[in-house]
Amino acid sequence: MPPNGFQATNNGGSMPLTATAVLNAKAGINSKGTKTNKLYKLSDGGGLYLEVTPKGQKYWRLKYRFDGKEKRLSIGVYPSISLKDARKRKDDAKDLLNNGVDPSEFKKVSKKKESIEGFEHVAREWHIKHKPSWTESHAKKLIDRLEKDVFPWMGDRPTNEITPPELLTVLRRVESRGALDTAHRVMQTCGQVFRYAVATGRAERDPSVDLKGAIPPAKKSHLASIIEPVKIGQLLRAIDGYEGHFVTRCAMRLASYVFVRPGELRQAEWSEIDLDIAEWRIPAEKMKMRELHIVPLSKQALAILNEIKPLTGHARYVFPSIRTNKRPMSENTVNAGLRRLGYTKEEMTGHGFRSMASTLLNEQGWHRDAIERQLAHAERDSVRAAYNYAEHLPERKKMMSFWANYLDGLKKGADVIPILKQA
Repeated sequence: MPPNGFQATNNGGSMPLTATAVLNAKAGINSKGTKTNKLYKLSDGGGLYLEVTPKGQKYWRLKYRFDGKEKRLSIGVYPSISLKDARKRKDDAKDLLNNGVDPSEFKKVSKKKESIEGFEHVAREWHIKHKPSWTESHAKKLIDRLEKDVFPWMGDRPTNEITPPELLTVLRRVESRGALDTAHRVMQTCGQVFRYAVATGRAERDPSVDLKGAIPPAKKSHLASIIEPVKIGQLLRAIDGYEGHFVTRCAMRLASYVFVRPGELRQAEWSEIDLDIAEWRIPAEKMKMRELHIVPLSKQALAILNEIKPLTGHARYVFPSIRTNKRPMSENTVNAGLRRLGYTKEEMTGHGFRSMASTLLNEQGWHRDAIERQLAHAERDSVRAAYNYAEHLPERKKMMSFWANYLDGLKKGADVIPILKQA
């Protein structure tokens, strides 16, 4: 026999197998019809044979020689790989042998390449490269979403072979559980991964672009907020009378004056706050838009910080966890405080202080750009000049002082007829 080639098998006859014989092969009865509790083989010729285990599993194997050594190649599992498919794979292996290539080594290299080009591998690589530019919570949400809703279904698929209908099937699974918003976010994330794959030479196009309109639009849910002046006064008085944890009460009071995002509030650190110049500078890595953010502190905000400083000023966080001062308070603490005051999630949330300020400050005539900058919203108008963290700062300082005084007036039950800001 030549050094490279197939070996004949002798497992019950030299006749080629038939599709019926493969289908009827049973555990416990070999090709001769004799009972057996051992693994047995059915030969198709040319080194190809079907291996039948005592439990009834059927595996296609190929016996061959390479460089004078006997070797075996796993062809696949029946019925996923039919007799016809197995013979085709045997012929492919023969072509490799004729060209001096070991089929087993070729399979290992191909598998490694498929792994590198698989969607999960590309997605995790994309995630690692972009993670430094995201907040920790955003990065976690992205990978959690992929691990739950995408990788189990198409993580092993070569990225370049994934079609729009295949991606749509994945999205439909998310849609079917009523999570329309999540389905749209999954499609957006997958689109980013595909575009990264295109840029790195592992895909030719982004199939998500063909799915525009395939998923129904998600109903936008606005986070609950109180914007009626009389009800705002009632809320502020209720917060002042809060009988729960002192740190929670201070956090809710400060939230109304500074209207930052709940995550920014709970993670506030004393090192970021300068009481002398009345500024809180939130580092870019904590901000959703990844840009340093300045919060001018009104005299009311300063009073709250000076009140809590004797309790938490020796540690890292302004509002530490109840259990340990080494971690910030829980993301649910402010909302839990509002529930304890009797406000439902449909009435008011920790995020609602932002909507409250935005609505009323706009009504009262403050410059839209100053309001948007203080809210740290992204600039969506590409024609407008990109602003920086200090833009409109003088007006923002006046606005924050005005806002604090206005809230104090509402808390005292003052007249709440809408007024324009004084020039």
